This record gives sequence, C-alpha cells and structure tokens, in this order.
Amino acid sequence: MFKRSFTTRDGRIAKSKTTKTTYPEHVKRKMQDTVDGDSSVASTLTSPIVTLVVGREQRLFAAHEDVLCHSSYFAAALKGKFLQSAAKRVELPDEEPEVLSCVLEFLYKGDYYPRLMHNKRRDTWDLEDAQDLKIGGRGNSAATIYLEDAGGDILRDTVVYCAAEKYGLEDLKRLSLRKQGLQSGIQVDVILRSARYAYQYTPDTESRLRAHYLALIIRSRKTFKRSGTMQMEMENGGKLFFDLFVAMCNHMDDIVEIR
Repeated sequence: MFKRSFTTRDGRIAKSKTTKTTYPEHVKRKMQDTVDGDSSVASTLTSPIVTLVVGREQRLFAAHEDVLCHSSYFAAALKGKFLQSAAKRVELPDEEPEVLSCVLEFLYKGDYYPRLMHNKRRDTWDLEDAQDLKIGGRGNSAATIYLEDAGGDILRDTVVYCAAEKYGLEDLKRLSLRKQGLQSGIQVDVILRSARYAYQYTPDTESRLRAHYLALIIRSRKTFKRSGTMQMEMENGGKLFFDLFVAMCNHMDDIVEIR
C-alpha cells in the first residue's frame, strides 16, 4: 500500500511532507535494459508500425508493434482479434487522445509527463517542475483532464490508472497512483468526481485506487464533513449514508482526542 501525504488547507487538499521512497521497478528495468545494450532497442524500433485511431475525432497515433505488445490488450488486438484488414490498425473510439499519449510515452520511456524527479539532497521524489525550462519543463501541466462523459474535471492520473487497468499495464498503474499521491490543492468536487470515475472504470476486485480515495476522504474528513458537495453526493444514495459518514467522522475525532 502506498503512503499518501494529504492534508487540508482552506477547503482544499494539500500535500504534506513527502516520505522516503525508492526507485520504481519499471525504472530499474529501464536502467538495466540500457546497461545490457542497444540490440533489443534496435529490434523494437524496426518492428512494424501500427496506426491507432483514437477518440471521437479519430486522432491518429503511430507506434511500433513490439512496443505496443508490452500491453496484453494490444498484444491480443494485434493477433487479429480487433485488427482491421491487412493493415496494422487498431480502433480506440472510447479513448481520450491525451490519455493514450501518456500510455505511449510510458511504453517508450518508462514514465509520462510530468515525470517523477528525484531530489538527491532530500532523498525524496516529486513531480517534474514544469515551470523550470532548465530541466526540460514544457510549461504548465494541469493535474486534471476534462471529460464530458464524466461531467467535469477528473484527476489525470486517475484516468491514466484506469487506462492502465484496461491495457494490462501494472507498472503504469503503480506509477500513476504514486504520482496522484503527490498532487496537491485539489478541490473536493474534483476528488469526488474522480472517485466515482475510479469506481466506474475499475473492477470490484481492484483495491489500490479505490482504497486511495477512501483513505483520502477519511484523513481529510474535517473538510469533507463541511462540504455541501459531499452531502449532496451522499444524499443521492439516501440521507442515511451522509449521516453515517458524519457519525463515523465524529467518532474517529473523539478517539483521536481521547488518545
């Protein structure tokens, strides 16, 4: 279970001190691949090119077949199940181009923008400073993405996590969850909308992302307890649920004070 570092500030969720971490497994493997030599890379980059037709606007992406086949979803698609004619072409009408771009960037580089950056002096990790061009920043990087079907902004890393679930990329799921834990200043309505999205696009057996949202709401209960958005959300399922939530919060607060 990943440790989260959220606190509350002025009705927003803010991060607190980052805990010590180690290199992610996918980064270690990337490093090892580089050490082992360039022959496998050369082989990958000479494999056939696959055209990906993405979203309602049918945006076109291109990627090497061997790279895509690190995903169980694309490996199955390229065996012919979803293949269109003789051309190597995969249709993804329900995917967001921005999200697929993150997936492809991860498949090629082991990360997606904004990257995880290691602070050697503090031995901590944080997201790439997009403002600082000296370290390769590319400008502002919003923490959210607007999804019309979801009715508003969703945390971008949550959408990437759900895409990783779909495409069978466990390392990308771990990476996106870790990045989401570093986000701060997220409004309550965005968190609740993102939590609904997570429940909609992950199976009932999934525990990491769902547990992340449950733990976040409980830790930030003083903010959520005062939230009209939270009350309205709970009342949609019956007033009992909101009352139960408040009672749970008050009980936990009492226990903390006693201790």
